[in-house]
Amino acid sequence: MTDLITADAPDIGPAAPQRAVVSMRNISKIFSNGTLALSDMSLDVMRGEFISLLGPSGCGKSTALRIIAGLGAPSTGAIGWPSSTINARGLPEGDIGFVFQEPTLMPWQTVFGNVYLPLRLKGIGKAAARDQIMETLDSVGLADFEKSYPRELSGGMKMRVSIARALVTSPKLLLMDEPFAALDEITRQKLNDDVLRLWRKSGVTVIFVTHSVFESAFLSNRIVVMKARPGQVFSDMEISTSATRDENYRTSEEYRAVTDRVSRALHDAIHSGDAR
Repeated sequence: MTDLITADAPDIGPAAPQRAVVSMRNISKIFSNGTLALSDMSLDVMRGEFISLLGPSGCGKSTALRIIAGLGAPSTGAIGWPSSTINARGLPEGDIGFVFQEPTLMPWQTVFGNVYLPLRLKGIGKAAARDQIMETLDSVGLADFEKSYPRELSGGMKMRVSIARALVTSPKLLLMDEPFAALDEITRQKLNDDVLRLWRKSGVTVIFVTHSVFESAFLSNRIVVMKARPGQVFSDMEISTSATRDENYRTSEEYRAVTDRVSRALHDAIHSGDAR
């Protein structure tokens, strides 16, 4: 059964042979101050994809992500979850993990306590959750820091805790809202490598918001370029490579060609309204 979060929207219709994890149909968002952030945005996200939402600042990337997460409602349009069981809030139960722009850690809790939070909210005891938490911390390279507090961690380590907290419930869909934008380039590249490794290992579907052409070209197997406000899909590009995406790939001709292609699409999206 396909369940919808709707706001004066048409039915999403029958599922494709490969069912989407989430479908956006004709989503628009008008804020209370009258700002039209999204206009008629439609997007299907398929299982196992790594999709980057790329566009200029203010184009509605984060707004779209928050609507998918249920942190805001569309003004018009529909969100569908063809592959999930829907809870009373109209969201897939336990199927979404969210990594915000800032780590948003609880300073009074240890690394272990911060990662335990979503499991505690599910009513799982700390002892029962311990193995799951430690396995997740190990996957992000923080198994030795379970007793540390956020004030004792670097910016990159704090973001790793945030990623672990989002992954500890084994979500089907991981939403990441420019999580590395404030980090230095070396840390950012290392975390990009780690996110790709986690994606390959877990099979989780990822929607990653970024304004970096280089980051989107390195991480994604699909890049959705959005127009300037009001945001909507301008270009939807599949990104396939013959090489392993690692340090050598970053200096390859293939990577340069991908970034050139994405840069042209972003340039066209930014200037798509100039003739009006």
